[in-house]
Amino acid sequence: MKIVCSKSNLLQGVNIVSKAVPSKTTMSILECILIDATSNEIKLIANDMELGIETIIEGDIEDRGIIAIDAKIFSEIVRKLPDNEVTIEVDDNFKTIISCEKSKFNIAGKSGEDFSYLPYIEKNYFISVSQFALKETIRQTIFSTAMNDNNKLMTGELFEINSNTLKMVSLDGHRISIRKIELKDHYDQKKVVVPGKTLVELSKILSGEMDDMVNMFFTENHIVFEFDKTTVVSRLIEGEYFKIDQMLSSDYETKVKINKKEFLNCIDRATLLVKEGDKKPIIINITDGNMELKINSALGSMNENIDIEKIGKDIIIGFNPKFLIDALRVIDEEEINIYLVNSKAPCFIRDDEEKYIYLILPVNFNAINN
Repeated sequence: MKIVCSKSNLLQGVNIVSKAVPSKTTMSILECILIDATSNEIKLIANDMELGIETIIEGDIEDRGIIAIDAKIFSEIVRKLPDNEVTIEVDDNFKTIISCEKSKFNIAGKSGEDFSYLPYIEKNYFISVSQFALKETIRQTIFSTAMNDNNKLMTGELFEINSNTLKMVSLDGHRISIRKIELKDHYDQKKVVVPGKTLVELSKILSGEMDDMVNMFFTENHIVFEFDKTTVVSRLIEGEYFKIDQMLSSDYETKVKINKKEFLNCIDRATLLVKEGDKKPIIINITDGNMELKINSALGSMNENIDIEKIGKDIIIGFNPKFLIDALRVIDEEEINIYLVNSKAPCFIRDDEEKYIYLILPVNFNAINN
């Protein structure tokens, strides 16, 4: 095999597929990036058996072939090469020479035949959405997926397609994030749970451009994202997702309209007094026209007042400040509405059209007073 391509094209391709290289594996072949130049295109592929990424890069194929190269050493070499044409040559014993200007690396490759290709997916059902909308919606929901595997479904996000709406939902047992994207076309109903890890890596390689589209294909076990010259294939999480609608309520005893930036900045200041790992709640006292926020910790105390518009009852309620900050940071509106029932019921931050809904459970009130 012999291929020639620019360092920038090669590096971009390596950076894309590296996101599917496993950090730990018992199969050394999976620690490789596959260079497939057996057809008229140069394909780079990585696959950890849960997530696979393939991208096509521009370049010239002088001698067709295929090789698997250790991803870590390959990406480091490519990153540090001069900004010029890169030649990759492979002999019959998989010895690989990577040269650029006066630099020449000689490394051992592996047979490409042993590599696990991406699974073949029948592309019958798909939806199309802008890269900008998908990237933004992942950013606005991913933070409330669970980190541990105690409940696998909580580590993923629900994708629910209903006519011309894509709804994405994440939850971790303390909060729920819901965002809706309006689609240009109408589609059949579909529900799948996509691993959070897939969405984190996907969001890093989406361009985020409004006019660039991504096609999503669905099968029983996989989801495929196709955009630009890249294909991302991920296993789905099996099982029936939580009945979210039963957790949502339109009832409230107190409605607060507040300046989002002012509210966020105030909570941000309050957390200066909270050491990492401390579970100190922020206590919010809502009365007519005023919201008082207080925090007490070993480092000191703080209280601050914000002007609000209030409908309904006065209420005192406590929250984990991080959960409020995470939700407020991804809301773009200048003013937000907060709906509350009592000090033990979740609060809802939502817009009138319910394009976004953030549910946050309060901290046990007795624990606050102790």
